[in-house]
Amino acid sequence: MVEFFQYVINGISLGSIYALIAIGYTMVFGVLQLINFAHGDVYMLGAFVGYYSAKWFHFTDKPSLTNLILVLIFAMVMCASVGYIIERFAYRPLRKAPRINLLITAVGVSLLLEFSGQLIFGSDPKFFPELYIPQTDLSIGEIKINPLQVIVLIISLILMGFLQYIVFRTRVGRAMRAVSFNHDLASLMGIPTNKVISLTFMLGSALAGAGGVLVGIIYPRIEPMMGVMPGLKAFVAAVLGGIGNIAGAVVGALTLGMAETFLVGYWASTYRDALAFALLIFILLVKPTGLFGTNRTEKV
Repeated sequence: MVEFFQYVINGISLGSIYALIAIGYTMVFGVLQLINFAHGDVYMLGAFVGYYSAKWFHFTDKPSLTNLILVLIFAMVMCASVGYIIERFAYRPLRKAPRINLLITAVGVSLLLEFSGQLIFGSDPKFFPELYIPQTDLSIGEIKINPLQVIVLIISLILMGFLQYIVFRTRVGRAMRAVSFNHDLASLMGIPTNKVISLTFMLGSALAGAGGVLVGIIYPRIEPMMGVMPGLKAFVAAVLGGIGNIAGAVVGALTLGMAETFLVGYWASTYRDALAFALLIFILLVKPTGLFGTNRTEKV
């Protein structure tokens, strides 16, 4: 029983990171009907921005929670800027083109970021600096809890709650929901669709950048290809929850994180990556719209 609860804690911590990436997928799909395969690589950029900013500003000299928050904010701002650039120069010119063109462009942007990362950062793995060192260990009976996992979960929940507030409680959020419903109708109502779409990319990219920093403090080994598998798993989580649905993306990510942790704990770690794709095939066969998704009628 102790092992079970230990795996639950580990799964929730891992799932919360997947959720930050999955939300970006589902937001972009909601407004553009596009799977942004470059999103996992923005997560990778967030980890490296956190790595170099911590070195440049000497935050590693005196690790503290404040330093972690500052690095997190800096990584989110930089990744939001990258998200804007990707949308403005890669996707916006092709918005009226056939959807396959956008899909191919997304794959191309992903490869560009990956190999540019190898060229700029080097292909050798780097170890993320210690930005925050907990002073005490947490435990509930025999269950050991890594304080960093608690920090990651709390920060993830705050970020997801803030996004939920923006989407459902602000004028910008109403504009985003209007654009996701119908671009042309939203434009006729005076909503600046280009700005709303750019903002959506920026918000999703900022969350992915935060995920890169948070994963760096728990799993400190980072390298330019680190975004490939987490990006694909986050995409699976978004499909599992119902792509286009923010709450569904979070539930799907937590489900995937826990399933992956239980698989590693009770069976074999060699099937860890295969599990995500097995879940993807299963959900597409049983409920293609996902757990919280709805059928959408498209005119052909």
